[in-house]
Amino acid sequence: MVSAIKDTTAQGIQQYQKSDPVINEGAKPVSGGATVATERVDLSAEAKDFQRIKQILDETPDVREEKVRELKDRIESGNYAVDSGKVAAKMLGESLIDTIA
Repeated sequence: MVSAIKDTTAQGIQQYQKSDPVINEGAKPVSGGATVATERVDLSAEAKDFQRIKQILDETPDVREEKVRELKDRIESGNYAVDSGKVAAKMLGESLIDTIA
């Protein structure tokens, strides 16, 4: 039930809070009759897997420096050969996927 608060002084607010207690099903009783709310989060195995994967991705560098260096050396030395058939097949495959989707 929602009711309007007419007296906005600290005393009025405290009286309002005392008259409209919040019920917390997860509350645990403590000495003096007061309750302490507890919170609990249970993560599924799938969520834990996602957390682990995210951590691995965060630790993985964006650029594989050793691969870039290897390719750069091969290009500069003239030992890097492009297979035009593979490039054409990949381009056609991507084009077909784009057309279908």
